[in-house]
Amino acid sequence: MTIDPASYEPVYRQLARILREQIRSGELHPGAQLPSEAALSQTFDVGRDSVRDALAALRSEGLVITTRGQGTHVREPAADITVVREGAGTRVAARVATVDERLRWGLPEGTAVLVVTRAGKRNEVFPADRTVIEFGHA
Repeated sequence: MTIDPASYEPVYRQLARILREQIRSGELHPGAQLPSEAALSQTFDVGRDSVRDALAALRSEGLVITTRGQGTHVREPAADITVVREGAGTRVAARVATVDERLRWGLPEGTAVLVVTRAGKRNEVFPADRTVIEFGHA
């Protein structure tokens, strides 16, 4: 797969699409380290900013994790999905996970959490990429 600099699709999106397909096909398996920004830049003949933007897009999709000093790795898929059933009067808000929450659940930086607020009860926090909130009638 190659990057078409004449395409109307931005270069970083083309690169993100190529890497996404490699992840989904299993060519880049969970836990695999992606090549460095410099190597990707050279391999695909694109600028480092395009590589950074492509990796940022994949991070936002939850497909990769970048750790300073360790590089970018394909993220392990979430093992369990939690289904939370709620009734009337429950509020759900999203926010970015705190450092403690990221460590507790092994979340990459920038991952959202869901804060569930029920009348008269303490808020509960759930990792957004592993939680489904279902609303029914109380």
